[in-house]
Amino acid sequence: MAARATWKGFLKISLVNIPIKVFPATESSATISFNQLHAECQTRIQQKRWCPHCNREVPNSEIVKGYEFDKGRYVVMSDEDFDKVRPESTRVIDLVQFADEKSIDPMYVDRAYYLAPDGGVAADAFAVMREGMQGKVGIGKLALYGREYLVAVRPHERGIVMYTLHHAAEIRSIDQVEDLNTVPRTVKPEEIKLARQVIQTFEGPLNLADYKDEYREGLQKIIEAKIAGEQIVAPSVEAPPKVVNLMEALKKSLDAVSTQKKKPARASVAEKPAARRKRA
Repeated sequence: MAARATWKGFLKISLVNIPIKVFPATESSATISFNQLHAECQTRIQQKRWCPHCNREVPNSEIVKGYEFDKGRYVVMSDEDFDKVRPESTRVIDLVQFADEKSIDPMYVDRAYYLAPDGGVAADAFAVMREGMQGKVGIGKLALYGREYLVAVRPHERGIVMYTLHHAAEIRSIDQVEDLNTVPRTVKPEEIKLARQVIQTFEGPLNLADYKDEYREGLQKIIEAKIAGEQIVAPSVEAPPKVVNLMEALKKSLDAVSTQKKKPARASVAEKPAARRKRA
């Protein structure tokens, strides 16, 4: 199913304006959704908009948006009021700064979107700017879903990807996490050395496609079993042992990884005689 654009406008870089479309780069369709039911009769629960003052259900046509400027006092905002707010970012993503693509802290990233040229005429300019931005990230603003976002734009394969970013004021300072006050500022060099050795044993090329949502798969199996009238017994889960001696735990980790790496090698050697017999 082809992706549907959620926004149309222009990508502006200095005096260059490129007509573009914005497409969500992620989807939540893989999430298993549930409905709320009445346990007694298994009827789906209805959530109604209720006005306690008028003591009746209120249809959508009678609902307006209000901003509480004082306790219990609201100013009502109409659609016309929202239309009066027209910053440039409602139609243009104006990239006002460029930096190294690695300069964006992942903590600031909110959601990802794909940018594509809007029409064949825009395709050439889109490709030129995509190549010109290699290794760089552009910073700008975009009004989307009723608010203005700070965005980062960078090349990605055949296209351009855009990330909506949190503003600095939205990021909590790590100093607010009081539990970190108990973490020592210095550690023993020999412990660091062992820790790095353990970490190095797990290093390898990263491909996130190798990782699956095991919780969702397990949940789906339980749902299918209940539909079929089957009963599933949950496996017992053992609590991980507490680390009493860090050095001992790191050494055991290295030994365990070393043992696991040797097993496939011995298995492949054992298979060779059988393979020879088959050929014979």
